[in-house]
Amino acid sequence: MEPELVVWSSLWPERPDDEIRFDIRPTEDGGCSLRWTLLTPAEAPEQAVIDRLRHRLNFLINAQLRFSFGQ
Repeated sequence: MEPELVVWSSLWPERPDDEIRFDIRPTEDGGCSLRWTLLTPAEAPEQAVIDRLRHRLNFLINAQLRFSFGQ
């Protein structure tokens, strides 16, 4: 059975209670779709902080992961 959910602990020391949730669903073509969600039990941060967190996650997930598989 393939995993459907992966949860990372916080990447940011100043936000230790945040989590990154990855929902993985199979697609009809045999691949999968991935949706990530940044969760915080605290009040939502200001938009500038959200933008910074989103940028870091996009780099780690979309760039670094892609680079790890080579060309």
